[in-house]
Amino acid sequence: MDIIQQLLKDIPLPKMVKVRQTFNDEQLDNAGEELQALLEEERIRQTVKPGMEIAVAVGSRGVDQIVEITARTVKFLQGLGAKPFIVPSMGSHGGASAEGQTAVLAHLGVTEETVHAEIRSSMEVVEIGKLPNGLPVYIDKLASQADGIVVINRIKPHTAFRGTVESGIMKMIAIGLGKQKGAEACHQLGFEHMGKHIIEMSTMILEKMPVLFGVGTIENAFDKVAKVEVLLPHEIEEKETELQKLAKKLLPKIDFANIDVLVIDEIGKNISGDGMDPNITGRYPTPYAHGGPVVNKMVVLDLTHETEGNANGVGTADFTTRRLIDKTDWAATYANGLTSTVVAPTKAATTLENDLQALKAAIKTCNILDFTKVKMVRIKNTLELSEIEVSEALLTEVENNDYLTPITDLYELKFDENGNLV
Repeated sequence: MDIIQQLLKDIPLPKMVKVRQTFNDEQLDNAGEELQALLEEERIRQTVKPGMEIAVAVGSRGVDQIVEITARTVKFLQGLGAKPFIVPSMGSHGGASAEGQTAVLAHLGVTEETVHAEIRSSMEVVEIGKLPNGLPVYIDKLASQADGIVVINRIKPHTAFRGTVESGIMKMIAIGLGKQKGAEACHQLGFEHMGKHIIEMSTMILEKMPVLFGVGTIENAFDKVAKVEVLLPHEIEEKETELQKLAKKLLPKIDFANIDVLVIDEIGKNISGDGMDPNITGRYPTPYAHGGPVVNKMVVLDLTHETEGNANGVGTADFTTRRLIDKTDWAATYANGLTSTVVAPTKAATTLENDLQALKAAIKTCNILDFTKVKMVRIKNTLELSEIEVSEALLTEVENNDYLTPITDLYELKFDENGNLV
């Protein structure tokens, strides 16, 4: 018996129960029709003139109904005699290459065939000015040459900083359209100043570039569009600030204030830019964001297939498995840290041979006197939170919470012959 097995052999695992969490599930049944009505307002129609070449900026995240929303926007512009084309707007994502960014859009379903517009992808940028502190401000060269620019993005809380504006239209303008160089510039001085820099950079772009309008969506706890807005340039900062507040109210959560051990079955870039959403886990890659449960020890067990080896976020956890580490593409993972300047999430967490050892290690180190009373929560990932597993020690909290409902009896966790969860 090796030293790890010896240290963990007497650590007990708790009995678990499956629990349903209830969230606000209001959504737009047809976001495309709602968007169409907003686009048809005269204040939006008058921004478009026949013959205009218009760059439509689309990002890399899994935004709900992104194909429908993009296609509707393209059709609206074409109906007014304009010539829209798609510009991938995702900073350094897609391996920071033109081909990679086109591939990311295709993975999201955004292709020339589905949105009926040409995709023009390039990593070339132009510098349009500098902030007072000397940071350069960049924009995609193809977009800068267009007669107009339209930006489409979801508005949501950021995972590494807090501000009046976080992830949304202004961030897409400052970082997404800035490509690799813009992303690096905005991250250069760290997340402490990110909220300020996003506003300053996007404001300069709005002043100097022909941005016509922005399309912003808000999603509910189930990642379905709950609201869509079309904002003119002079409205974007003020209205996005209000929409950000709504997005935070609709955010799903793990509804416990304190958790001894949080187990996450899978992380990946398709789940969150951080692999797992810190707004859900309460574990942030920087000290400039807050919210969520207090978690003593966190375990991540595996990577999603879609993340293609990018394990950004694994370093935010305390423990992981050999299985996850063996799947990791470290070059792709490190690229995240080199661009964002936040490198702790790209390190390997303490690595155990299998799920059983990882869970026992987390329980052993979670700083409680009686391991049989561990408050443990297990989730599939930070996107799917309607049903979670909780340990017996949390049952009283479940019973006292109107938004939590146990849906099974207590049961033992089951492992296969390799020590991995069944």
